Amino acid sequence: MAYKSLSKKDAPKNIKNIEKELGENDFIVSKTDLKGKIIYCNEIFTAMAGYPATDLIGSNHNIIRHPDMPKLAFKVLWDLLKAKKEFFGFVKNLSSDGSYYWVFAYITPDFDTNQNVISYTSVRRKPTLSAVEAITPIYKLLVDAEKRGGMEASQAVLNDFLTQKNFSYDELVMNLQKGMVL
Repeated sequence: MAYKSLSKKDAPKNIKNIEKELGENDFIVSKTDLKGKIIYCNEIFTAMAGYPATDLIGSNHNIIRHPDMPKLAFKVLWDLLKAKKEFFGFVKNLSSDGSYYWVFAYITPDFDTNQNVISYTSVRRKPTLSAVEAITPIYKLLVDAEKRGGMEASQAVLNDFLTQKNFSYDELVMNLQKGMVL
């Protein structure tokens, strides 16, 4: 079977303010290689992303990155994965038709018998509405900071926010998913 490898330039340009929602019992599952190229995706992923598996396999996972997502979120993700740690976070993804969907993501490195990282597995589910409502303005602040001063400015905004709330990044994410209101 021939695969078409998509890139960021294949992402939709006509972004719509239309949300698709995961079902309460739905889980999106995908695996990537060490560079973020998709090597496995389940049917729920293809349905939500709006691409056939044949287009997703071999494509970089960032094909579904929504422009409302701060680059800092993915820096945090990759820093944790490269340190052989797991990542939890809220992600707004872009569908092929320009709509979007939110997920609560759990991403973990996969190890061989010698504890070398060989791939990454991501399992995503529907986030709580309160978490999305809380994280959306935070992400907007981070994106605005990135536009003004790059990743360093975004990191400073996040650090200030976490200091004010007296949370680590992980505590913030987990508390939001449990329904904590900021």
